[in-house]
Amino acid sequence: MSQVSPPIVIGHRGVPGHRLEHTRPSYELAIEQGCDYIEPDVVASKDGVLVVRHENEIGGTTDVAEHKEFADRKVMKFVDGVPRTGWFTEDFTIAELKTLRVRERLPQLRPQNIALARTEQILTFDEVLDIAEEGSRGRPNPVGVYVETKHPTYFSRLRLDLNDLLIANLERRGVNHSGAKIVIQSMETGNLRALRDRTPLTLIQLIDRKGAPYDFIAARDPRTYRSMRKRAELTKIAAYADGIGPNKSRVIRRDVRSRLAGQTKLVGRAHDLGLLVHIWTMRNENNFLPTELRLSRDKAAYGDAVGEYLAFFDAGVDGVFSDFTQTAVQARELWLSRQ
Repeated sequence: MSQVSPPIVIGHRGVPGHRLEHTRPSYELAIEQGCDYIEPDVVASKDGVLVVRHENEIGGTTDVAEHKEFADRKVMKFVDGVPRTGWFTEDFTIAELKTLRVRERLPQLRPQNIALARTEQILTFDEVLDIAEEGSRGRPNPVGVYVETKHPTYFSRLRLDLNDLLIANLERRGVNHSGAKIVIQSMETGNLRALRDRTPLTLIQLIDRKGAPYDFIAARDPRTYRSMRKRAELTKIAAYADGIGPNKSRVIRRDVRSRLAGQTKLVGRAHDLGLLVHIWTMRNENNFLPTELRLSRDKAAYGDAVGEYLAFFDAGVDGVFSDFTQTAVQARELWLSRQ
């Protein structure tokens, strides 16, 4: 009987189910609970520092609106063609961003994190690398960092090339080499293609449920995320990336009542081409679970998240992004015990 490789657990922004996402306590808890990687999203500051935020618009995740000295920086911009109004990281220096404090992004679903507001700063990518190094001490396997570059086309037009900033950071830290436990992911394709000749690190092409990579849209390329799941497009991805990171509905469909409705062929197609499959995002709240695994009508209450993990592990995925590391690790242990 062949040995089953355990799927990896990626602490999606740390453990945002229990701590403010993208903060030191969130990442440290993910490491404590046994994740294999911690995951930061990176955008750029005005002075070219990679900072860790879900989006470059920070009005919804920080207290910037309460800072009178920054009131005049509230603006409307088009980010990937979508109008957004607020405050944007590229309009602040890193010193200014460090004066802000973080708050909960999903208060209605995660009220337990509301009281944590104003306790943590915005992190830099460098600081996340530090957290991973610190968390690796005394562990047989080091903690990896699984970084997503956000809006690379948008930032390149501002002369803030995320690839350049990321590679410079990795080189400075001495981790841009084969064997380093660093993974780079993107919703766009062009920046991953450009990175292939600049790094031997693992590259993952993200594939959303709908829409298209913004570099496709900007180039008037008619391809979409939906078309990227086909064998011909996966073959193209395999030429520059080591795996795909699909929205989980691309692996197991949901029906019109939001119930799990059977596996697609995506995992098999990807594996045939030697591509890894890491799905996103696994969460405990009923709001995010298929209807048959919800245990109440309270959207913020927890449902049978373990049942969903088991279904995806059975589908053959190689890893999961999770907002609840402990649940993911427990589900993996249960699944492995059954193999």
